[in-house]
Amino acid sequence: MTTKHLRLTRRQFVRTSAAAASAPWIVSAAALGQDKKSPASERITLGFIGMGIMNRGHLAGFLGQKDVQVLAVCDVDTTRREHAKKMVDDRYAKGRKGGATGCAAYNDYRDILKRNDIDAVVISTPDHWHAIPVIEAAQAKKDIYCEKPLSLTIHEAKLMIDVVRKHERVFQTGSQQRSEFGGKFRLACELVRSGRLGKLKQVTVGVGGPSKPCDLPEEKLEPGLDWDRWLGPAPKRPYHSVLSPRGIHNHFPAWRAYREYSGGQMTDMGAHHFDIAQWALDMDESGPVEIIPPENPRAESGVKFIYANGVEVIHGGPSGCVFIGSEGEIHVDRDRLVSKPESIVKEPLGDRDVHLFKSPGHHRNWLDCIRSRKRPICDVEIGARSVTVCHLGNLAYWHRRKLRWDPGKWQFVDDRAANTWLDVARRKPFELPKV
Repeated sequence: MTTKHLRLTRRQFVRTSAAAASAPWIVSAAALGQDKKSPASERITLGFIGMGIMNRGHLAGFLGQKDVQVLAVCDVDTTRREHAKKMVDDRYAKGRKGGATGCAAYNDYRDILKRNDIDAVVISTPDHWHAIPVIEAAQAKKDIYCEKPLSLTIHEAKLMIDVVRKHERVFQTGSQQRSEFGGKFRLACELVRSGRLGKLKQVTVGVGGPSKPCDLPEEKLEPGLDWDRWLGPAPKRPYHSVLSPRGIHNHFPAWRAYREYSGGQMTDMGAHHFDIAQWALDMDESGPVEIIPPENPRAESGVKFIYANGVEVIHGGPSGCVFIGSEGEIHVDRDRLVSKPESIVKEPLGDRDVHLFKSPGHHRNWLDCIRSRKRPICDVEIGARSVTVCHLGNLAYWHRRKLRWDPGKWQFVDDRAANTWLDVARRKPFELPKV
């Protein structure tokens, strides 16, 4: 397997109880070594952008990595920002006399990007706020870990590939199913790609439907929240706590349900499970060529994705992915890996079968690749291709007509109207940076 095409598996939170680094409070990883104790000069220094529930989990995990130093956090909400800063300060103060502190806390992510002592950033903002900081982080020569779904639009997805490649950044998309969950998803893909199902005919992907226009009423603004910056490129609208919850919340906010900020469950969980379908089909650098909406004009499941090899992927069915072939089927989800007949998953893979890269964990894989400069298991193009499948499905639901897609050109085929759907307008001054 070549370095260029190295493919690993995805992330799961490293538990908060993981051992914390005990290191001096200064540092940049100019020369990165492999010493387990990692002196301060060899630690990878991180900044965190967006401190909701997801990035708090990432923060806890990276604080447990001995070769990492967290130098800064950023959030537009004062409460979440200060809470994250305290997490870092408290963790590093353990075992030190005098309670050492030093984590910076910013309202504007650009204050992190302009710091020369920060090597890489972890971005876990709402989806509509992924593309701009990703582009600017790559231009600032920071390596990047960005949550899935990678983009709000297809145009953003392609732009992220371009800027990451141009600036030679190490980029991990936060689609942890390739790295975690006991290797179930990796094994399912190995079995499919090794021909255990015979000729693969169909795949079902069981996730929820598309997002809808935001119609929430106005609420009293949360004190300490920079609401204009939370909205960013999205249209101006009044505050509502469904979009940016009050205080330190322990749930995944429902901004995911609204088109201005996300693609619904189609992109949220779809970025996980369509990603596994892409992996099993060996389509990490491609995608479907035809997208067919369901006959029922009100249906929010049933879109069909046709690939050039004739395989049909259907949005709908049980949670996770079901792979159906001439010799049987496999159903994989986070809590299961079963097959009909059972022998398909029980018989070990042989030396001549397909063996995909076994990730050491999504966080660890990214850190290792920052050192080696190899591409992680969920490189930017993988994340971009997987979310594009989800976007194509949403466009088929929203416009209710058949679409032909050219995955090489990143355009619809002979369809001028559809090619205007590849991106959305952005509110000034939050336009996409030039790449």
